[in-house]
Amino acid sequence: MNEDTNLPAREPAHASDAAPPDPAHRRRRAWRPEADAEVAALLRRLAATCWLIGGRHDELIAAVRRNEHALRSAVARLGWVLIVERDLVRLRKSPPPRPQAWADQGPSPLACSWFFLLLAAAESMPPRTAVGHLVTQAHAAAAEAGLPVHHDITERRAILAALHMLDDRGVIERLDGDLDRYLHDEQAPVLLAVHHTRVAYVIANPGTLDPSTDPHAWLEQAQREPDAARRMRRTLVDDTCVHTALLDDAEAQWLSQRVRGDDGGPLADAFGLMLERRAEGAAFVVPDDAFRHLSELGPMPFPAPGTIAHAALLLLDHAALHGTTENAAGPGWRGLSEEAVVAALTAFGANNAAGRGGWSTEYIQDPLLLVAKVRDLLTGTHLARLNPTTPQADGKPTPLWWFAPTTGRWTEEGTAQPKPARTGPRRGTPTPTPKRPTTLQQGLFSATETDQNPEEHPA
Repeated sequence: MNEDTNLPAREPAHASDAAPPDPAHRRRRAWRPEADAEVAALLRRLAATCWLIGGRHDELIAAVRRNEHALRSAVARLGWVLIVERDLVRLRKSPPPRPQAWADQGPSPLACSWFFLLLAAAESMPPRTAVGHLVTQAHAAAAEAGLPVHHDITERRAILAALHMLDDRGVIERLDGDLDRYLHDEQAPVLLAVHHTRVAYVIANPGTLDPSTDPHAWLEQAQREPDAARRMRRTLVDDTCVHTALLDDAEAQWLSQRVRGDDGGPLADAFGLMLERRAEGAAFVVPDDAFRHLSELGPMPFPAPGTIAHAALLLLDHAALHGTTENAAGPGWRGLSEEAVVAALTAFGANNAAGRGGWSTEYIQDPLLLVAKVRDLLTGTHLARLNPTTPQADGKPTPLWWFAPTTGRWTEEGTAQPKPARTGPRRGTPTPTPKRPTTLQQGLFSATETDQNPEEHPA
C-alpha cells in the first residue's frame, strides 16, 4: 500500500497476466475512503482539538478506538501522526499553513517560554507535586538557560497561562486547589499530577535536526512540508481557504488537476466536508447539519456579533467600493492603505457610537486599538493580508491591506455607503467563517465570480 491508496495490490490470476510494469503508463490509483458520519465527526473534532484526555473525553476516546483504522488512513494523507493510548488520544499535526497569523491569536511569547520551562521542570518531578515546587524548578531551568526571572505580576500571569495550557493538554492536571490562586500567591496550596509519558507528545514535529546547533534550519524543516500535494491537503483541512494567486507553480498545478478528483475531493468526503472550487481558489466547507454551535467550528467565527466583527464587515464593504486593484495579487483582490483603513474605521466608530447596539466605548476612543483587532480577525480568517510598502519619510514602512476575493461574499451586506438598487435575486444571509479547523460555511467566494471547472480553466 502507498500514500495514494488504501487498497492492497492484487496478485495476477495467471502468470501470463503479470506484464512488466511500464513507469510511463503507470496510473495513480485513487484514494476512496468509505463515507462514515462518526469518522468524519471525529476527524473534524481532532483537527480542532488535538488532545483527548481520559476522564474528560472518555466517550470520544472510545469512539476513536472503534474507528482507529479509518482515522489513521485519513490523517496519513496529511502526514499527521495519530497516537492512541488507553487514556489519551493525541493528533500530532504539522505547523499551521500561516504560522504568523495563527501566532498573533495565540498566547504571548512570555507564556510560551514559561510553557516549555515548566515542561522541562515537569520531566524530573514526581507524579504528585505542588504548584510552588514545580514553578521553583522552572525558575531554576530559566536560570540555567540564562533567561531573566522577575517574580512580578507580569511573569506570574505568563506562568499561570502556561499552567493552564499544560492542564488543557493533560500533561499536568490539577488534583486539588485552584490554579488561579497562584496569581497572588506563589505558594498556593494546589496539588498537581504530572503525566510523564505525555511530555514526549507535546512537540508535534520534532524534526531530524538538532535545534540547539542550527535553530533556523530546524524551524525551516519543521514548518515547510517539501511535498506540494501534502502541503495543499493540509492547507485545505487546516486553514480557512486557499487563494490561487498566492500559490507557487507546484501548488497551483495540484489545485488545477487534483483538487476535485483523486486527492482533494475524497479527503473532503472523509472529513464530512464539501469542496468549493472557484477560479479564485478553493475551500472545504462545513455543511449546516454538521455542527450545532459556532464554537465547534473554531475560535474566530465571522460574521458574528460584536464591535470587532461589525467593524470588519463594514471595512470589507468599504474596500469593495474604494479599494485599488493596482498591483493586486490576482483578480478580485482590493487594496487599502493603512491610513485609509484607520480613517474608515474611525468614521464608522463615530457613526455607531450611540444608541442600542452601539460599539464599545474603548474602541471608539482608541481607533488604533480597533484597527489592530480588526487586522487580527481578518488576517486570522485569511480574508486579508498585509504587505509592507515603501518606507515613509520617517523610515517606517506602512502596510498595505489587501482584501481577498472571499470578502466578496459579504460586500453587499454592510452599510459603509449607500448603494444603488440592484436587480436580480438577493443573496442569502452570510454564514460564519471560522479560522479553525479551517472550515467555512457555504457561499465562500463572491457570487459574482463563476464557478468554473478548474480542469477547463487552469489556475
